[in-house]
Amino acid sequence: MDIQAEKLQLIEWLARLNDTATLKQFITLKKKQEKDWWDELSTEEKLEIEEGLAQADRGEVLPHKEVMAKYKKWR
Repeated sequence: MDIQAEKLQLIEWLARLNDTATLKQFITLKKKQEKDWWDELSTEEKLEIEEGLAQADRGEVLPHKEVMAKYKKWR
């Protein structure tokens, strides 16, 4: 049997499933398979993002118009 047919059978079975424990197992498996983009970043990237958020919280930001004017040559 091909993989598409297997997936379809699994979806149909899952749609009929009423066992909460089994559903929770599938949800846990799904979460383990999913990757969070944050986890894919380097430590340096995370620190830079966190610093940017801290600056924004302190009000150390420029209006969009000013930023666009400054970097106009790269558009």
